Amino acid sequence: MFDAIEDKTMSSMLERPVVHYGVPFVNAVIVAVIGFAVFSGVARLFAFVLAGIEVAVVPQVLKRAA
Repeated sequence: MFDAIEDKTMSSMLERPVVHYGVPFVNAVIVAVIGFAVFSGVARLFAFVLAGIEVAVVPQVLKRAA
């Protein structure tokens, strides 16, 4: 009875490359838009750097999590 259930394993969302790059990209866009709209000067620059770091680092973390 349980043999059929064990054979059909569901793949994790983290195994999809779209998730590796899509999620950080969407988050980075949100951070950049808020940084541009709300902050000025050094705070705006910090928001842009934070968005860039997210696009560069988070996909690597998500690959390891899968």
